[in-house]
Amino acid sequence: MSFLIRVQLPDRPGMLGAVATALGSVGADILSVDVVERGTGLAVDDLVVELPSGRLPDVLITAAESVDGVEVDTVRPYAGVLDTHRELELVEEIAAMPNPKQGLNVFAEGVPRIVRAGWALVIGHDGRDIYRMAQSSAAPETRAAKAQVDWFPLKRATIFDGDEDWVPETWRELGTELAATPVGTEDRVLLVGRPGGPAFRAAELARLVHLAGIVAVVLEAEQITLDRRKP
Repeated sequence: MSFLIRVQLPDRPGMLGAVATALGSVGADILSVDVVERGTGLAVDDLVVELPSGRLPDVLITAAESVDGVEVDTVRPYAGVLDTHRELELVEEIAAMPNPKQGLNVFAEGVPRIVRAGWALVIGHDGRDIYRMAQSSAAPETRAAKAQVDWFPLKRATIFDGDEDWVPETWRELGTELAATPVGTEDRVLLVGRPGGPAFRAAELARLVHLAGIVAVVLEAEQITLDRRKP
């Protein structure tokens, strides 16, 4: 079974290798490594590892933290697709869509794979109310009470506290970490959920902002093309 393990470790040569060796000693096979954040002498890395059948994920924590200075943030099952250049591939797929609505659907479906989250929504409004413009296949059916979503429209990218009043109870029960960013405009917002954590880091939020900015330009270009085709 595959697991995603997020570790904090001293940012110096050889540390990641030491963690890999420790994980290997308990039979874990490292499938991929993503650098989440670096700075102030620390690094945060996401490792996707394959653990032999019958072995409990607790051994990953024990092994990783046996390396001096290493702290495990979270360990959770992982069934995502492993690939490289994920952002580029997603943008290319969106650009190939015949209209912005389909592009938004592809965007919402693709974002969780990029930031290793559980689900994503794109939220908009019709002048009176907010509604879901697009959502990933794993998005929760439970919806936030519209009257409580006082942060919409969203002026800047934000990492939310999962216990805020507007967060549905079922999201809280799952320990859902939340982050959001405008998609081209403050009244079109990408909301990303990560049930069970780990918490979103500033570098991950910056990654979402960058991707949302590119996608907004692509969607605008698609809309302009559609308008030109109208008789």
